[in-house]
Amino acid sequence: MSTVTQLSYDEAVARFEPVIGLETHVELGTNTKMFCGCPTEFGAEPNTQVCPVCLGLPGALPVANRAAIEATIRIGLALNCSIAPWGRFARKNYFYPDMPKNFQISQYDEPLCVDGYLEVEVDGELVRIGIERVHLEEDTGKTLHVGGATGRIHGATESLVDYNRAGIPLVEIVTKPVPGTGARAPQIAKAYVTELRDVIRSLGVSDVRMEQGSMRCDVNTSLNRPGEEWGTRTETKNVNSLRSVERAVRSEIIRQAGVLESGGTIVQETRHFHENTGETTSGRSKETATDYRYFPEPDLVPLAPAAEWIAELKAALPELPRVRRQRQQAEWGFSDLDMQSVLNAGAWELIEATVAAGTTAAAARKWWLGELARHANETDTELDALGVSPEAVAQLQGLVDAGKINDKLARVVLEGVIAGEGTPAEVVAARGLEVVSDEGALTKAVDEAIVANPDIAAKVRDGKVAAAGALVGAVMKATGGKADAKTVRELVIARLS
Repeated sequence: MSTVTQLSYDEAVARFEPVIGLETHVELGTNTKMFCGCPTEFGAEPNTQVCPVCLGLPGALPVANRAAIEATIRIGLALNCSIAPWGRFARKNYFYPDMPKNFQISQYDEPLCVDGYLEVEVDGELVRIGIERVHLEEDTGKTLHVGGATGRIHGATESLVDYNRAGIPLVEIVTKPVPGTGARAPQIAKAYVTELRDVIRSLGVSDVRMEQGSMRCDVNTSLNRPGEEWGTRTETKNVNSLRSVERAVRSEIIRQAGVLESGGTIVQETRHFHENTGETTSGRSKETATDYRYFPEPDLVPLAPAAEWIAELKAALPELPRVRRQRQQAEWGFSDLDMQSVLNAGAWELIEATVAAGTTAAAARKWWLGELARHANETDTELDALGVSPEAVAQLQGLVDAGKINDKLARVVLEGVIAGEGTPAEVVAARGLEVVSDEGALTKAVDEAIVANPDIAAKVRDGKVAAAGALVGAVMKATGGKADAKTVRELVIARLS
């Protein structure tokens, strides 16, 4: 076996041109499943939300969920797609343990929504991502591999199947190939999935919680040398965080470039992304459409959404995220650079919700892009997965504004919130962190600092007011950082005037 050349990312994108494509699966937030009346609540006991229809038992017949069809059309409209006047479901045949029917009801050659686009902003430039199709299908069940260290089938002692998820309405959004991205390919992939998530969330049709699997992304990547035809693509399956989308593209570019530079060939296959290493490993050879033996679903009538209905849905679309961001940037007084930092950190909707909870945009930005972003980076966690709600951040700033804690104590309080000790107010009470504002206690601490630092006190008496900072620092140290610095400074100057 030949040795694979090890290239850096910069070397890889200097020698090869990446082409990316993304297939994003979104579970719709309907009350019942796609073709039956089973509930869709997340986290129920395994195999308690099933029936003969979603289990594919003999004689059970599906009935399409109107709410899911409507949600799919709304997604297509928000993505600037053409809505087909006529379409139908098909059977996609393959055997997997989590497919109780041994086929999936999906849409093949006649999807509901086609030929759209989504614009994303990257480094101040607007990039248009073409949408090939938006189609509706049913989700599969979930296989759990237990007894091993990784949660994957390799090394597991047994595998269990939970069919609760089987039959939940699932929308698949498939982009057209995206060439010409160059070194920014990973960044553009992340920006696209981020914007898509924001669009779908704004429509209210899904909670798009990637950590719970209600939004999952398959990342397609291929490389070619400049001037040559596009290369063979791989498909990295079920990437479940925005950061991982970026890392998966980057990892595949480096890996494929090394293989090609060594004279090897890229195999068309699915691959698995490993969060702990940031690398992908081979899964299985990738099927083509003919392998699935698609044919029209005989138990469902075709879909024919009326033009009047589509027009009503289009007219009722909410303000879409990019328009809302432009409006809010003006309202918040953020510069283009400020707003770009917010978007890069994935903090826009968190700041929006924090402002709605009762604080200023500047204060919200300070916490989300400061202390919370630092903690997220240190723990390799997405901001919205830290366990800190926008309401908690607003309450924290409220305590600062009320003078009950200062910024230094607020950071300690935030650590307690992240650790699960309760709301900011509860952490302040439990840890005894409220600022000492009693003038008598502070005057005593100031007098002790003056006695302990006569040289500095003399400078202040001589009019060198800046020297008061050292005495303020001494008082803050003596009170464990709990004194109100502004009050202390006023007392120091008053005592030495």
